[in-house]
Amino acid sequence: MKPQHILFASAMAAATFGCTSTTTESGETTEAVQTGDNLQQKLDMYTSVRLTADLGHLSAQEKQMIPLLIEAADIMNKLFLYEAYGQRDSLLTALDNENARRFVNINYGPWDRLNNNEPFIAGVGPKPEGANFYPQDMTKEEFEQANLPDKDSQYTFLRRDANGNLTTVPYHVQFQEEVERASDLLKQAANLAEEPGLKNYLNLRAEALLTDNYQPSDLAWMDMKNNRIDVVIGPIETYEDKLFGYKAAHEAYVLVKDMEWSERLEKYAAFLPELQRGLPVEPRFKQETPGTDSDLNAYDVVYYAGDSNAGSKTIAINLPNDEEVQLQKGTRRLQLKNAMRAKFDKIMEPITDELIAEDQQQHVTFDAFFANTMFHEVAHGLGIKNTVNGKGTVREALKEHASALEEGKADILGLYMITQLHEKGEVEGSLEDYYTTFLAGIFRSVRFGAASAHGKANMVRFNFFQENGAFERDEQTGRYRVNYVKMREAMNKLSEKILTLQGTGDYAGIGELLDKQGQVSSQLQADLDRLAKANIPVDIVFEQGTEVLSLN
Repeated sequence: MKPQHILFASAMAAATFGCTSTTTESGETTEAVQTGDNLQQKLDMYTSVRLTADLGHLSAQEKQMIPLLIEAADIMNKLFLYEAYGQRDSLLTALDNENARRFVNINYGPWDRLNNNEPFIAGVGPKPEGANFYPQDMTKEEFEQANLPDKDSQYTFLRRDANGNLTTVPYHVQFQEEVERASDLLKQAANLAEEPGLKNYLNLRAEALLTDNYQPSDLAWMDMKNNRIDVVIGPIETYEDKLFGYKAAHEAYVLVKDMEWSERLEKYAAFLPELQRGLPVEPRFKQETPGTDSDLNAYDVVYYAGDSNAGSKTIAINLPNDEEVQLQKGTRRLQLKNAMRAKFDKIMEPITDELIAEDQQQHVTFDAFFANTMFHEVAHGLGIKNTVNGKGTVREALKEHASALEEGKADILGLYMITQLHEKGEVEGSLEDYYTTFLAGIFRSVRFGAASAHGKANMVRFNFFQENGAFERDEQTGRYRVNYVKMREAMNKLSEKILTLQGTGDYAGIGELLDKQGQVSSQLQADLDRLAKANIPVDIVFEQGTEVLSLN
């Protein structure tokens, strides 16, 4: 029998609105119902943003590089659609309704990423936990028992051979034609690069796409200091694999550095070792020393592709994910300033007007939103990467729960960092700004739903903060008021809890935390529904590319 999503692709070829009976190639008859009546409402959850940047400070050769990098990035769209759904060629061509096609493009498949991956076209079953990284009929037990040394590699698919046994297929083999083209484009861009570090990175990244050996290019990426344009490309984050959290998905960003803002951020990486020592947790969970070669930079992003472009859009980057690189060199934190500004103006400010107490609304500011987001990324470098009890890395021990807990750690330790640096006089503004903006930010991110690691993390934090009195809801106005003293106490308490769960590799404990605290209450859902009724978008989609940048 064909997998259900293949039946969907066949059935949808004749479907518009309402019901259509269709006979598939295997002779089965299926009824496809496209929920066209509410697709426009779903599309309205997103507001369109024109993704532009000031390119005036770039050289002629740097401007010539950008279209090459965008073309390479665009290839990641095709690869991620295969990883997320599987039928990369037939899915869109099978649809003859424009709204359905647009929403499939936003979600890279027929599942609504802002609604816990619920199918938005009737007849489509639940999204597989392992997406398309594993056979859909594979069980966890079968995977664990398989004698395949590279089965948990970030860069292999699990497939069945002619005898039905599990086997592995490296990414660079599965995607040979596509990665060869992307690699060639990166090499062309490298030939134009004037900055030696960027040239070296592009050549190494081009080679990595052909071999799945990404560590040399990750190290080279960390060594870049003076580049004015950048590209993040390849299989990077493991959010899409909700079965084990092992498999990395393809994505790309093409970026233009904001030199002035980047200079303002340079100083903060130097505080990481001191902040690590002061974490509110037992000493054994903070013995690792974070790398101090970390960069904090601000960029305007000019192109998103693949995983980063699916559903809710990333507004800051903390990479590489390789624990060895992190301990040796730290990470780079890239703040995507233009995308961040768009979300603040179009989403955060309207949410504030609707849900934050009137006398505290003045404390929701873009500078605080930028700082909270930035220190979230910096905080990924704090804490612990390897368990203290021999369970391996935190990522290995916590499996599919690792991403949600790591995002929760970064959120709460980001606020901890701001608090500590503010007391040292290194962060301007009032703590009330950062704390109130933090609460408004929870309302923004909770709307991403439980299918997002960031969404789960926000739900846990919202419920934990509420239980500990960090904020109160006025029953008459339906608005929320921050209790600044109790929020700080809750921040320290939740920081300790998360760091302990990570350090001990407590898989059952984090599962219990997510089950208990990772749910949206009926009261919160009613308040989120108010945001929808007020036509406040959940996230953004982009008009992007060489035409938008006038680089044709």
